[in-house]
Amino acid sequence: MDGDRRNYGRGTGGGSDRVQNRQVPPPPTQPQSGKYIPPHLRNRGSGAVDGPHSPSYQRQGLGRSSEMGPVQRSWDPPPAPPTQRISGSGHPSNPGNIGIELLKVSEQQPKSIPPQNTNNKILPVKRPEGGTLGGRSVNLQVNHFLVRFNPRVTIFHYSLDIKQVISRGKRPVKKSKHKANLRLIRDKLFLDDPARFPLNRTAYDGEKNLYSAVPLPTGQFRVELSDNEDLLTRTYVVSIKLMNELKLSKLEDYLSGKVPYVPRDILQGMDLVMKENPSKYRISVDRNFYPSSFKEEDDLKHGIAAYKGFQSTLRPTSQGLALCLDCSVLAFRKPLAVIEFLKENIPEFDGLYFDISLRRRITNALKGLTVRVTHRITKQLYTINGLTAQSTRNLWFDFVDPKGMDPTVKVSLVQYFREKYGKDIVYQGIPCLILGRNNRTNHVPMEFCILAAGQRYRKELLDEVAQEKLDAKCLAWPPERRKTISEMMQAHDGPCGDITKNFGLQIDKNMTSVEGRVIGPPELKLGTPDGTVDIVRVENEKCQWNLSENSVVEGKQIERWALIDFSSSDFPKLKANDFIKNLRNRSRSLGIHMEEPLLCHVTGMREFSSVSRLEELLINVVQEANRKSWNKFSKLQIIICVMAEKHPGYKYLKWVSETRIGVVTQCCLSIHANRGDDQFLGNLCLKINAKLGGSNVELTQTLTQTFPQFDEEDHVMFIGADVNHPVSKKSTTPSIAAVVSTVNWPAVNRYAARVCPQDHRTEKILEFGSMCRDLINTYFQLNKVKPKKIVVFRDGVSEGQFDMVLNEELSDLKSAICSDNYKPTITLVVAQKRHQTRLFLENFRDGGATGNVPPGTVVDTKIVHPFEFDFYLCSHYGRIGTSKAVHYCVLWDENSFTSDQLQKVIYNLCFTFARSTRPVSLVPPVYYADLVAYRGRIFQEAAKEFQSRSFHSSVGKSVSSSNSTTFDRSFYSLHPDLQNIMFFV
Repeated sequence: MDGDRRNYGRGTGGGSDRVQNRQVPPPPTQPQSGKYIPPHLRNRGSGAVDGPHSPSYQRQGLGRSSEMGPVQRSWDPPPAPPTQRISGSGHPSNPGNIGIELLKVSEQQPKSIPPQNTNNKILPVKRPEGGTLGGRSVNLQVNHFLVRFNPRVTIFHYSLDIKQVISRGKRPVKKSKHKANLRLIRDKLFLDDPARFPLNRTAYDGEKNLYSAVPLPTGQFRVELSDNEDLLTRTYVVSIKLMNELKLSKLEDYLSGKVPYVPRDILQGMDLVMKENPSKYRISVDRNFYPSSFKEEDDLKHGIAAYKGFQSTLRPTSQGLALCLDCSVLAFRKPLAVIEFLKENIPEFDGLYFDISLRRRITNALKGLTVRVTHRITKQLYTINGLTAQSTRNLWFDFVDPKGMDPTVKVSLVQYFREKYGKDIVYQGIPCLILGRNNRTNHVPMEFCILAAGQRYRKELLDEVAQEKLDAKCLAWPPERRKTISEMMQAHDGPCGDITKNFGLQIDKNMTSVEGRVIGPPELKLGTPDGTVDIVRVENEKCQWNLSENSVVEGKQIERWALIDFSSSDFPKLKANDFIKNLRNRSRSLGIHMEEPLLCHVTGMREFSSVSRLEELLINVVQEANRKSWNKFSKLQIIICVMAEKHPGYKYLKWVSETRIGVVTQCCLSIHANRGDDQFLGNLCLKINAKLGGSNVELTQTLTQTFPQFDEEDHVMFIGADVNHPVSKKSTTPSIAAVVSTVNWPAVNRYAARVCPQDHRTEKILEFGSMCRDLINTYFQLNKVKPKKIVVFRDGVSEGQFDMVLNEELSDLKSAICSDNYKPTITLVVAQKRHQTRLFLENFRDGGATGNVPPGTVVDTKIVHPFEFDFYLCSHYGRIGTSKAVHYCVLWDENSFTSDQLQKVIYNLCFTFARSTRPVSLVPPVYYADLVAYRGRIFQEAAKEFQSRSFHSSVGKSVSSSNSTTFDRSFYSLHPDLQNIMFFV
């Protein structure tokens, strides 16, 4: 259980068959709407039906438009424009002056000194010259599609402001907020005057930003829309204002290296142009586009289906501008009629009647869903708020004359639908749906409602069979994924439409061919049964080493440990004697000496329901174990906790043991413990040994092969940093910053960790310098020397945040650790996991059985940045799905790495992950930082509940009375006994 826990609408406001637009005309008058008249009032005038139960009495508006600007892209935020004279190579005229004094402290300057601008902002280093490692070459296909553009073209960026005119004041006062509504207004404005407003030469984000391939008229224009059913005319004023002229020649200058600053505004506009075609035909979810229909083989039953979509982004690369497109899969509700949805989702439902139990299930299944109605022509979408208390045949509503001339009368809903719409209601024995909109309600028979397309269904709510089927589609093996991506590029609703051609963009629909290299695996140091050291070289396709014939390098003596069996009152119960025997035998085979437990405490899972109960339990176990220990001066080393099932109280256990008690815990499930197979027990032993300070695997000390560019006397420290953000939108919930670092050299497989809360949703590590200084002092205490060279790996930041990492976090680090007597050289690397680039073998036989690229595959040409120092490295063996390489971007380098040297260092580090017998996908400092940041999130959740209970029990305060307490540093402070060991593995 102590495993990897790391951290991807509304419809229109009614159709229109009458549209006018002209520049600033007087507001028109609204026509009278056709209304239903009950039979007994037909000779008494034209009274309107505006009762609360009327399905069509509402006059639907279009709401307000968003005031937000353009969506943030991966290249946001934009930097300040440069004013310094830049040479043709992209370097400043005075490369020796790097601007910020703190970045001059190192005696050895970076090999590639970045340019500066007038705001003293440092840019990422340029790609250095490098040799070849000699690894075997492999031909690859990459999901990058070359985009050709005309540098003489100008794209015009306009701002759109759309407001509805209220007839009383005859002036625009109300904004619409739904993207679909705003698109409808924009489309009708353009379609009415195509000569001045060519629709197929513009791209719109549905909010405020419009990009055009030709100049457009500016000013204010009126658009009138009429509802198809009641002919309610609405008038809108569309204000068009020119914001910028985007000259694509600037993008060509950047790609060729003539200027160092990426033209983000141009890329943002072109990115929107590429999304215009799929936005017309597909369902937009975040930045992904999904079809409106599904294939039969993707049906997940129970009204749910898997929809295959794609996400795309524009990237500047060495071969030019490229469109990176990758496929994705999400579960959506099928756009079924509500009656059919219920029959498929609830087999007991036959449409005839409800009992109380069935009503509850149907209400839970429907409430909150969005539907469209079919008894009248409208594009409005409605939300289901519940079911009527009475069946449809017994529903009556008050018919109110809005003019007050006729008395209020009762009208049957069945009669109303027959007279008004000519619809006979078939399912009269069941309730109607209560549809809400604008704080009003409609009662509509289920048979006239269809679920709107594009309603996501949470994966965790799927049954086990459906989850497995969805996972299989998400984890498509490489040939299938490659085929799907190619089909989406060729599709009529893909990114290659007429709009892109009208902007002068040509997209190559063939994947990019690139030559990759496969780095050879390092030699590893393992133990042997006789206590000696064995040098092992992994040559198999998985790069996996076997512990059946070897042992760990250094096994920790486990003399004082306790077992807590939490399965006494649950199933399956732990077979404690067998488990202890099997665990000790397996640890002995791995070179880890393990004594009998000092204490075996039996209890139930109920202990996990309370923080205070767990704390009391652990304190008692520690005290009793210490009393039974023969060494009265040594503390308990570890508590192994066997749980009957996964439980939310796991976070309480970790918080109590690691911040208050100071004893490492290792959790597992009784079902696995009773099975007792070697693989499970071996993994358990590897975690326990690492937590207690043992060494499972090491790289050989031939540093010229293992860590080129480093010497043994260098004392190199590797640092990993990450920030975990809360899911909650509450501004009082902190983000969690975590920093880890190696504390041994040259083995580099033991880490110390620091965790700290900070402001909500803040990506910058606010105390990065002080946390690193603390870790360097720890290194000094353990090794009697400070590291001479430091390599920092930063996780979780996009290209738009590179400036913050380089100019703020690095500066903070320098100022915190450097002095006249201590000036280590620093390399700063960002590891990006969240990208869409995928590598495919051109020849299936070049890979293993799964068809994935082999471990050690690196790509540093064509698809990388035009001149900055980055590369893609796939360090792991892909067992399922399609492997995703990690994108490493070097922002700062004072250690003068060549590309080959740094790639080798990172790949070799991936073999040192403590709980694996094969290389992992992510460089271990970042992997561990992820685990520590998640552990900090656990501390926050447990401390919050502990705190709230303390308030209620002691002083009676409510939880909300002290929101700031979640920032109390004492709740996140590790116990001193655990600060410098790998408790988080």
